[in-house]
Amino acid sequence: MEQLHSLLDRERPEVIFNLAAFGAYENQVDVSRTIAANLSLTVALSDWAVNNGAALIQAGSSSEYGLNSNAPGEESARPRPNSLYAVTKLGASLWLEHMCRSTRLQAVTLRLYSVYGPLEDPGRLIPTLIRKAQEGALPPLADASISRDFVFIDDVVQSFLRAEECIGGEARGRTLNICTGVKTTMADLASLVRGEFGIEEHPSFGTFGRHWDLEDWVGDPTLAEEVLKWKSTTSLTSGFKTTRSLYELPQFAGTLRDAIPAPTREKVSIVVACYRDEAAIPHLHQQVQDAFENLNYDFELIFVNDGSPDDTLQAIEQLSRADGRVIGITHSRNFGSQAAFLSGMKVSSGDYVCLMDGDLQDPPAVIPRMLTEVEAGADVVFGERVGRDAPLIMQFFYKLFYRLFSKLSSFSVPRDAGDFSLMRRNVVTHLAAMPERGLFIRAQRAYVGFTQVGVPYHRPERMFGRSTNNFRKNLGWATKGLIASSRIPLTFLTGVGLVISILALALIALQIALSLFVPNIAPAGLATVSILILGVGGFTIFCMSIIGLYVGRILDEVQGRPTFIRRSVTRNGTTIDQGG
Repeated sequence: MEQLHSLLDRERPEVIFNLAAFGAYENQVDVSRTIAANLSLTVALSDWAVNNGAALIQAGSSSEYGLNSNAPGEESARPRPNSLYAVTKLGASLWLEHMCRSTRLQAVTLRLYSVYGPLEDPGRLIPTLIRKAQEGALPPLADASISRDFVFIDDVVQSFLRAEECIGGEARGRTLNICTGVKTTMADLASLVRGEFGIEEHPSFGTFGRHWDLEDWVGDPTLAEEVLKWKSTTSLTSGFKTTRSLYELPQFAGTLRDAIPAPTREKVSIVVACYRDEAAIPHLHQQVQDAFENLNYDFELIFVNDGSPDDTLQAIEQLSRADGRVIGITHSRNFGSQAAFLSGMKVSSGDYVCLMDGDLQDPPAVIPRMLTEVEAGADVVFGERVGRDAPLIMQFFYKLFYRLFSKLSSFSVPRDAGDFSLMRRNVVTHLAAMPERGLFIRAQRAYVGFTQVGVPYHRPERMFGRSTNNFRKNLGWATKGLIASSRIPLTFLTGVGLVISILALALIALQIALSLFVPNIAPAGLATVSILILGVGGFTIFCMSIIGLYVGRILDEVQGRPTFIRRSVTRNGTTIDQGG
């Protein structure tokens, strides 16, 4: 800070524009640097400004609102920051408000939304879209319904100039949103790019890679219009065309390509569903490290704590503090392993995603063999359970289920294949985009198709504690899988019902014929009638129960309840509440 003060003492600016920021990108994980750039620097600048009669215009961030991201009012909405970056930027805004109240400081904070324009960071969304579109393609995008508020750089510059003009008046000490107030979804943006570049390829929607991303991220520009007399005048279509045209000029033709950082190693996101796995988590982490030691891949390890009643969260926090590659997600309650996998997939950022249970029954040592198959051209590599440590009767029923499941499904389903698998990003994108709530990932993974191969492995017993599965749960699990992927039970009932109806008509005809022509041998008596009624009634109830399972599945889908609710996200040892 001494060098900063020396610079300011030498130049003695009348107005300071503080545009410094750090921590908004996935690779910017240095906590001390994030605090220094976003908060400590602002404090130092404000101290110098108040002592030297200078004005300070601060570049804030819409991230300060955090979970309260859907058009919050500048002065009425409660910020709910959900990342260290957001916390430090909010702290800087509040500090400047305090300084303006308690000193002579003249300052204003402009909370910037999704600023875009020529020559921005090539890794951001708009430059990436242009770069890929120039190649005739589209990059994978977040969920189609996720929205942002895109504001063109020229309009942002004008807002800073207006803030300088108004800082001594009503704008002093205020925090203003610099945005358009227009909600643009990823589907809208993809449609714009396809139209501008004439791309026929359909976009791939589904996942987003930053754990603090939110579904609706749009601002309310009312206060900026009233106080600064500023308003965004550039539409997204116009701003996009201007940005594109610059990159097509000869002097900038290679800017996007040349500015791209050097290629990095491909990354594998390992999503681990955890329930009562506190003791196993450190061992799994070590085994994953051992598996990747000689591999030319990076990895991130996403533990999904699915409402576990033990100290699973504390185990994850401890690992995350020691290893920045470890991410934790904690659900508000137990939603089941399938929801846990989906939750992890939706925050994964790797080129490949591996799903595995947290009890070490899916050995990390198998992952290198899976990657070998991927390198050979496979899109999905599933673990094929050729053997398991379990009682013989359970092994028999497991084998029976997988064969029955494969036989009854309307599409090809690999036998003896559980959730343990490695998938390319395009497969994960399709899985995450499926709207159904009755998840059965091994069936949905098979439904997606592409090239799928199996890697045989022996499934060991659970290393710690007792399995939470039992015969009743396994039966329910098997029923759920069959209902989710096959209509054959309904078709079977139709056939059986038709056969019984024909048989009943034949028996009625026989009864009438015998009563008319051979009355002495015609069936009679309460026992016969009772047996027929009980038999048909029991079968009817059985049929209704099967139909009821399908109706229950329909009810789940119609209710539209969320598949999971996140309570918190853990990164770098810090657990941040998600407002679940």
